[in-house]
Amino acid sequence: MPTKTIDGTVSDAYLAVLADRGVDCLFANAGTDFAPLIEALSKAEADGARVPRPVTVPHENVAVSMAIGYYLATGRPQLVMVHVNVGTANAICAIMNAWRGNIPMLMTAGRTPYSEEGGLLAKRSGEIHWPQEMRDQGAMLREFVKWDFELPNAETLEVSVDRALNIAMSEPRGPVYLTLPREVLAAPVNGFAFQSPSRRRAATAPWPDLNAIDEAAAMIARAKNPLIITSSAGRDPSDMKRLETLADLFAIPVSQRKPRYVAMSTAHPMQLGYETDAMLKTADLIIVMECDVPWIPGKRAPNPETPIIHLGSDPLFEKYPVRGFAADLAIAGVLSATLPALTHALETRVAQNRDAIEARRARLANAWKIQRERWSAALTNGRDSTPLSAAWITHCIDNVKGQDAVVIKESPLSFEHMQFTKPGTMFSAGAAGGLGWGLGTALGVKMACPDRLVIATCGDGAYMFGNPIPAHYVAAAEKLPILTVVFNNAMWGAVKRNTREVYPDGYAAKSNREPLTYFDPALKFEKAVEVADGYGECVEDPAKLPAALERAMKAIEVGKRQALLNVICRGP
Repeated sequence: MPTKTIDGTVSDAYLAVLADRGVDCLFANAGTDFAPLIEALSKAEADGARVPRPVTVPHENVAVSMAIGYYLATGRPQLVMVHVNVGTANAICAIMNAWRGNIPMLMTAGRTPYSEEGGLLAKRSGEIHWPQEMRDQGAMLREFVKWDFELPNAETLEVSVDRALNIAMSEPRGPVYLTLPREVLAAPVNGFAFQSPSRRRAATAPWPDLNAIDEAAAMIARAKNPLIITSSAGRDPSDMKRLETLADLFAIPVSQRKPRYVAMSTAHPMQLGYETDAMLKTADLIIVMECDVPWIPGKRAPNPETPIIHLGSDPLFEKYPVRGFAADLAIAGVLSATLPALTHALETRVAQNRDAIEARRARLANAWKIQRERWSAALTNGRDSTPLSAAWITHCIDNVKGQDAVVIKESPLSFEHMQFTKPGTMFSAGAAGGLGWGLGTALGVKMACPDRLVIATCGDGAYMFGNPIPAHYVAAAEKLPILTVVFNNAMWGAVKRNTREVYPDGYAAKSNREPLTYFDPALKFEKAVEVADGYGECVEDPAKLPAALERAMKAIEVGKRQALLNVICRGP
């Protein structure tokens, strides 16, 4: 096999292997453990050697979220490095989102030097190297990664990098964690050789059992009112067309419950919106497709006798400690294999079910029309509301985004009032509920797709969690002019809403001013972006929002500056 050879240090070899394996970027927040890597990066720049592009990100949450965004836009996992245990601690919230969202990345951290004396170049050199050492640094996030390891020497470097990337990219995908002792990174190597390309590959994706597929097709053919529920279909952008083909063939409505991706075009006649609960009781067969929580037991559930099929690369969500949804049939397999197989099995059943299919198609067409009319009425009712309604804000964003823009949703954005006709144009990546991922994800997408408009929509709480000053710095430093729209209702809306759900007649509800849920005084978020020479504006009048968006778009397109609109909106 062809080989490449490196002379220098383990850091030189490490960066060369990563670049050879297709890692484009190193999103990093550096510390004292980085000294050998910084030297290697400087050497590579002087020599013109190919290494991952270093990106300075002054908060770990933003760095991990940028890696999430870059992967979502490209399908290629990226490298993150943080400072020993403290950097790892800051990154854990974002890593949890990657873990629950099946986002692969190589998450790395230095390990505090452990040698106190002797001739090692990178031994302890500062007071902080004693209190920062841990017995088991990987234990901090072992529950949230697929694999963790500490690099012991140069001899295991190539196999460690390959194993990390291959495990991350094998289904179900997810982050991995590698710790890098400073002494190891600084160690000299002469004639370090590695294979190029690698002979180690990620595992092939799980393929569905075709007998089970045939059983599922028979169940669908018997149903009068089948229903598909999904949240994460569309993670693979090519699955959008496959799902549309399946749904159209047998006239099966698709409801996207809290969608994380664009599963199908909003214009498709089988796209029946986002109000999954309203469709549960009429369904006599439910296909749960890449969806961890298809309904909330105790609040709304299907009829007890309704058969339930689960489809996905991990249809039982094995890493969830408790998940008890009925599963009369669970088929493991990536949708890129499962959807065509199921479509093929249904094609043989179309002829004998044609009348029932076409009758259902007609009913769904009427339901689709009524649903869209209701959405339009809600927009009409909310367009002049002060504070602004989510429907109106969403509609105005939709008017400027076009078909190719990428929208990041960490906000009360109203899916009913936005059109998505292409895959990979909406991401809602906070799968673990760790707030603050939106700004970094938008920056990662923009770095991967510099010619596309990227719109980060954030709630006011999510914006603050997103470490906005570091995020705005990265946008300026890396020339990533994104549009940020903050839905500012001056409260923790989800906390207020959930308190009322648990205690609908309680003291908090009666007070109408629940403790710990309001931000008072309101913050001038439009000023934060100005510290990084961005364009900021506050919008309180619904009639002025379209013009404000035009000014923001001009700042981005003509001025090549990031822009932020602080939109004062209604809470729940």
